[in-house]
Amino acid sequence: MKLYSFFRSGTSHRTRIILNLKGLNYEMEYISLAKNEHHQSEFKALNPQGFVPVLDTGSERLLQSPAIIEWLEEQYPEPALLPTDALAKEKIRAIAALIGCDIHPLNNKRVLEYLRQLGLDESQVNAWCTRWIQDGFAALEHILEQDQNRGKFCYGKQPTIADAYLVPQVVSAQRFNLDLSAYPLIHEVYQHCMTLEAFQKAAPEQQADAF
Repeated sequence: MKLYSFFRSGTSHRTRIILNLKGLNYEMEYISLAKNEHHQSEFKALNPQGFVPVLDTGSERLLQSPAIIEWLEEQYPEPALLPTDALAKEKIRAIAALIGCDIHPLNNKRVLEYLRQLGLDESQVNAWCTRWIQDGFAALEHILEQDQNRGKFCYGKQPTIADAYLVPQVVSAQRFNLDLSAYPLIHEVYQHCMTLEAFQKAAPEQQADAF
């Protein structure tokens, strides 16, 4: 398999985590968002949206990290990153959606570029980013508080898809200098995940295209 990725892309980051948790071997193909390589025709032929990641399985090219992650879970069921219980699956997917649908899209590259085109300065752009991360993290912190059976991960005592979504979003929050002290459970989950090799190897600074 080959993963088209950018080191600082949260969607690429979460996909790398899943691939590592599954113990899968994959090649990396680096697409620089900073240099706008995702807008080039060669990459648009792989993904007409011009988004990373793209996972080339050798026979198919898979798009959109949520779909890629679900495909990996179905094709490579061990180790399981979703439990068998339907309600537990819902809770994990809800956390993933909270991050992947309601936080991350509001602070990705194309949104921030458009805000700058509208005339916002960097302090205003950062305020935009932190506002939506704070809103999402406040809700997520409450969700984690309510789970009396939670271990050191977002749900349960084993890493799940939810953790693969959370860690890149915490990294993004740190990049925008968000104070995480208001979210002790989120910070605790992040710190515990980062003791695991699968998360360490997926970190942006560990990628060959990091700068």
